[in-house]
Amino acid sequence: MLNKVSPLPIKKFPKSLAKNIKVVFCDIDDTISTNGKILPESYLALWKLYRAGIHVVPITGRCAGWVDHIARMWPVKGVIGENGAFYAYMDDSISQKKLLKRYYFRPEEIKDLKIKFEDIKKEVFQLFPQLKLASDQPYREFDLAIDYCEDVPPLDKSELIKIVKIFEKYGAKTKISSIHVNGWFGDYDKLKMTKIFSKEQLNMDEERLKKESIFIGDSPNDQPMFQFFENSVGVSNIMNFINFFDYLPKYTTKNEAGLGFAEFAQCIIKKRKK
Repeated sequence: MLNKVSPLPIKKFPKSLAKNIKVVFCDIDDTISTNGKILPESYLALWKLYRAGIHVVPITGRCAGWVDHIARMWPVKGVIGENGAFYAYMDDSISQKKLLKRYYFRPEEIKDLKIKFEDIKKEVFQLFPQLKLASDQPYREFDLAIDYCEDVPPLDKSELIKIVKIFEKYGAKTKISSIHVNGWFGDYDKLKMTKIFSKEQLNMDEERLKKESIFIGDSPNDQPMFQFFENSVGVSNIMNFINFFDYLPKYTTKNEAGLGFAEFAQCIIKKRKK
């Protein structure tokens, strides 16, 4: 059954549920960030959640290089990167903290499949020569990201389907984020790795994960998360992609992007204190 019911405003989030939230899973681009920047309000919101005893776990299509930095420098429990290809976290069980990664597949398992990426790139750029690879592509381990609006003139949303079909022709899975079309080979995704991370690092089974966690995002590639989590939130710019959604979040913020994330965090923390 499709969930096309308009989201409720975040201010209607029940106090009882807010007090039960132990983990916030969140997208990064255009959810925490705003026009490619982390605003002070949204970064402070991460620290407020951390200090309130709520774990934060960003889930992103961004590359392994970004994930390394975020896991080390941000107040987060861990980071799921490249659309679920791996997660990274700081191991504090030893005297000297160390960054550890857990891969869904070993990198060598998909080495041969990456050859297909060259054919995909050739076909995409023949059709849309104005596009580029994502600026962080050299630091990706598992996927191919086509930039359609971050560092290039925006592509009409109706044309994104043509890029998706090229990926699919070669057997790749795809997701459209707010800035990239991502493609990869293998059966992993954000939700599968979220479940693995939760079991291994949070000691949470699926039932607890659904009830004691919340997800906040902004784009079509967040739909599996909106569908799975009993509590989900969209920052208000999610409405820019409304025609791409089958599953919408349960709640939405008044503000867009990073300010929406800050609004969400403040709401949850405030309701937990009442």
